[in-house]
Amino acid sequence: MGDRAKHPIIIGITGNIGSGKSTVAALLRSWGYPVLDLDELAARARENKKAELRRLFPEAFAGGELDRRALAQLVFFDLERLKALEDLLHPEVRRLLAEELARIKAPLIFLEIPLLFEKGWEAHLDGTLLVAAPVEERVRRVVARSGLSPEEVLARERAQMPEEEKRKRATWVLENRGGLKELKEGLREILARIQERFGIS
Repeated sequence: MGDRAKHPIIIGITGNIGSGKSTVAALLRSWGYPVLDLDELAARARENKKAELRRLFPEAFAGGELDRRALAQLVFFDLERLKALEDLLHPEVRRLLAEELARIKAPLIFLEIPLLFEKGWEAHLDGTLLVAAPVEERVRRVVARSGLSPEEVLARERAQMPEEEKRKRATWVLENRGGLKELKEGLREILARIQERFGIS
């Protein structure tokens, strides 16, 4: 991989709804690892491109502000409009990501990417970490924190790539079946394997 100062190792963190990927990202941050959130970069990209979004999707604006749910509904069944949205936002997300990566001086950087495999991000990463949990447990977690019904959570689950397929594609799988103590232990074990693989001290 060459000079670590210029070419940090970049690992993507992902997991289906309710898997605990945000908890894993928070743990990594608390341990001093840089973690970038792709959803946060996408929000910044939407803000930066607000004028273009208003021109392309005027129906998605209410009182001058973008209604993300309305925008999602506009593009969900319209592949042409979805492509227009992606053509506008994806280059801006990549630009913002490149800026952040250039700013961070660390040998190992994590990216939290909800739709990592669905969008083909693995081709741009040094490795992928899947946070996995049984679907019944994931549904219970999301219902408890969000107020969504189990049916609504399962509908979102079906819109994502099945976890079993992600298990086959991931470089490392972190099981999140127990409590926080077990999750921390599993994450520390995977960190040791990442550092050993890439020669990071």
